[in-house]
Amino acid sequence: MKNTRVLISLIIIFICYGMFCGTSSTYAKPKSKEYHIKAAFLLNFVKFIQWPAHAFSDPTSLTICILGNDPFDEALNTIENKIVRDKKLIIKRISRIEDIKGCQILFVCTPEKEIMSEILTKTKDKPILTVSETNNFCQSGGIVNFIVSNNKIRFEINVEASKRSDLIISSKLLKLSKIIKER
Repeated sequence: MKNTRVLISLIIIFICYGMFCGTSSTYAKPKSKEYHIKAAFLLNFVKFIQWPAHAFSDPTSLTICILGNDPFDEALNTIENKIVRDKKLIIKRISRIEDIKGCQILFVCTPEKEIMSEILTKTKDKPILTVSETNNFCQSGGIVNFIVSNNKIRFEINVEASKRSDLIISSKLLKLSKIIKER
């Protein structure tokens, strides 16, 4: 039964890769589609990452925080309140790094790159999955970074940073990513 759920989750990831991620060089998908895909990835990250029990103030929910100007628009509505691994997904928009208490996933919006080192210092060694779409995010200590490769949305993972944060990333998810080492 558990293997069937894992297989179904992997199929969903591949569907996102194949059906939604590809674009031709003459046709660029609207930005909203890009963020629907990224929202689907966030949902699937929850399925393939384990947080330590002390990461949750409420053991029945998992909070995805968006730091800065939210590029997702309505895309996060597709995953909000879904139940994944017995946890209800909560979306929380924050404007200051000081408001990360209770976040299990922190999506750092691109405009926040000016204060990236402060963000990564404050989240370092905390059980928070840091995610961004900023150049060199993983090399600087972030855990997951969205990139575009061959007109497809892909992601990089900094395994060292995930271990410091006490997060366990499934080998199935790691196989789909590009592994990045810190500088």
